[in-house]
Amino acid sequence: MENLLSQIAYCVEFGKINKLSPYPPDMKGMDGADELTRQALDAGVHPNEILTGALVKGMEKVGIKFRENKVFVPQVLMSAKAMSTAMMHLKPFFVSGDVKRKGIFIIGTVAGDLHDIGKNLVAMMVEGNGFEVIDLGTDVKSEKFIQALQEHPGSVVGLSALLTTTMVNMEKMVKDIKGAVPGTTVMIGGAPVNNDFCLKIGADFYSPDPQGAVEYLSRKVA
Repeated sequence: MENLLSQIAYCVEFGKINKLSPYPPDMKGMDGADELTRQALDAGVHPNEILTGALVKGMEKVGIKFRENKVFVPQVLMSAKAMSTAMMHLKPFFVSGDVKRKGIFIIGTVAGDLHDIGKNLVAMMVEGNGFEVIDLGTDVKSEKFIQALQEHPGSVVGLSALLTTTMVNMEKMVKDIKGAVPGTTVMIGGAPVNNDFCLKIGADFYSPDPQGAVEYLSRKVA
């Protein structure tokens, strides 16, 4: 069992999606996250063990390497694809309640901003670490975040912005969200923002990279 889990974690870390996937070249023709996850389930490995003992471990290594500039966006996207492919086998167990999510994370790019690469990376990393992610997309107004919070009480909100012209919308959105749903934790991220800005607008946490967001969320549910 341990061997299968470590193989799945390795496939996630290096972006080996399935047997037909040509990437990475040194694993050509070998089983990927898709086949190995199915094999693990067929062998009786509990889905929760696959999530925590393989997918989370693999994505955590990717997140740390991305933070340290040892891998870049294309590699992270391949890892996320491998993780998502494996996760498809686990989805029925989330629905049935056999596997519990750590929590719910609602994320979107703020009103006026259509950039989504950073947001997508954070969403993928957070999902890969055992959270349910509700991705509201880009150009998201306060009302949409508030509606999602009302449908999923207790969720953490993530606001993303890439443009200096749209980061100013964050302050109003943080006030709107916290005013409508008191006690909501709001995280912010994106190229133009920093920790000083986070404190100034009343948000709860800022991270310069996806792994920081994952670590913060994991601390909150520990």
